[in-house]
Amino acid sequence: MKELKYEFYIGGTPEQVWAALVTPESTKQIYYGSVIRSSYKEGDPLEYIGPGAEGAETVHVYGTVLEHTPNKALRFTHKVGPSYLKGGRAFESRISWLLEPVGGCTKLTLIHDEWDSADPSYAASDSAWWQILSNTKTLVETGRTLDFGSWE
Repeated sequence: MKELKYEFYIGGTPEQVWAALVTPESTKQIYYGSVIRSSYKEGDPLEYIGPGAEGAETVHVYGTVLEHTPNKALRFTHKVGPSYLKGGRAFESRISWLLEPVGGCTKLTLIHDEWDSADPSYAASDSAWWQILSNTKTLVETGRTLDFGSWE
């Protein structure tokens, strides 16, 4: 499968964009109530946990931290949580968040790659990333997120 790659320019510093990507206050807004649980040490687990099919502590995504360089890069493996599998296999892919200062703004690049050709979450990821990235940009620039309605 083709890698999913998106580049956004955000009116904020790399520190502001980084905070939007990793702090609980921001991830709750961007990821519809989910927070990241991780030590951010390479090799340690990373989970996006929040309200969902299994209650308030639903694991939506989980993986392993591959790289953590504050304000520059976060890479981790990606698997969908158990409630999304419907008895199927948990395929692994990779997510890379890359930040780079450009003038008075930040270039945010998201690369979601290393897909298994049988992974059924590819299409949903391609659709969801646009909303997540738009929410990230809007949150950094305005202090609020967009109203996409319900995900249910």
